Amino acid sequence: MTPAQQAAAPSGLAASRGDLLPHAIHAPAPGATATLIHDLRELFKVKVVGLVLVTGWGGFYLASIESGISTLQRGLLDTLFGIGLISAGAGALNQALERSTDARMKRTFDRPLASGRWPLAAGILAGLGAIALGAVWLMLYTNALTVSLALLTAFTYVAIYTPLKRVTTMATFIGAFPGAMGPLLGWTAARGRIEWPGVALFAILFVWQFPHFMSIAWLYRDDYARAGIRMLPVVQPDGWSTVVEALFYAVLMIPVSLAPWRLGLTGATYAFAAVALGLVYLAYTIRFARILRAKSEDESRKLARDLLKVSVIYLPLLFTTLMLCARAKG
Repeated sequence: MTPAQQAAAPSGLAASRGDLLPHAIHAPAPGATATLIHDLRELFKVKVVGLVLVTGWGGFYLASIESGISTLQRGLLDTLFGIGLISAGAGALNQALERSTDARMKRTFDRPLASGRWPLAAGILAGLGAIALGAVWLMLYTNALTVSLALLTAFTYVAIYTPLKRVTTMATFIGAFPGAMGPLLGWTAARGRIEWPGVALFAILFVWQFPHFMSIAWLYRDDYARAGIRMLPVVQPDGWSTVVEALFYAVLMIPVSLAPWRLGLTGATYAFAAVALGLVYLAYTIRFARILRAKSEDESRKLARDLLKVSVIYLPLLFTTLMLCARAKG
């Protein structure tokens, strides 16, 4: 019996009262609404959508500054709504494809499709419906380029990245492309074309993902192994390739984060802040390398978890600094 079914099962006392009060039979089961909200959040990957929206907002804002138009216009909210729907739909379709592997992992077994609380057809329809609505919305309120890029992003994530995860470690590299599209979508929605500053924002998010991904992959390597997902720590469990990849991209993050400054999108204040933030990110990635000689699993997991925490703080700080400095040109 699923948690939702257990919550819905009446006790003997409730059943007897239901005989006397017929309307009680139709009352919502305690916890049913909370379960539904939880399932919708999981199905549509709300945390991932949140990251896409934050970076999409950054792209739209910076493009608006470049154009000299107000970001308070309705186009911002319409853009974020459409992008969010397509991202949510892609997350639902991803779970439809991965329901069997999700069921084998501790961190994902309770997702609505993996647990069986939702039928497969419902997940597919929810995903396709969200993508279709998001595409129509973006077509009405942005431009054809943004719609095309958003749909290409969803296709790459669902049809290419998702199945490749069980085939090759290169899936992580391929998955970084749709993962980095948020700011570029925001840029094209505001400007109607792909330009180098928008590409620079894409590059920042693309490179940032790898130390972030490697920390997650190391933390959950046993889970990924059970599910047959070919992450680097699964294929090469000694950790060397995981550390080398994380370090390479952490070093690369510093010059890439300076690209907006080099392109004239912002001034020297941002450049100094970007270097400082990048050095902190690099320092924690270097610290992460100690997993190679960790004395215990707890120590190893702590090193990975610390890098993960820093990665999710670093990105919004960098984007906030970029947006503030672009506004002031300082």
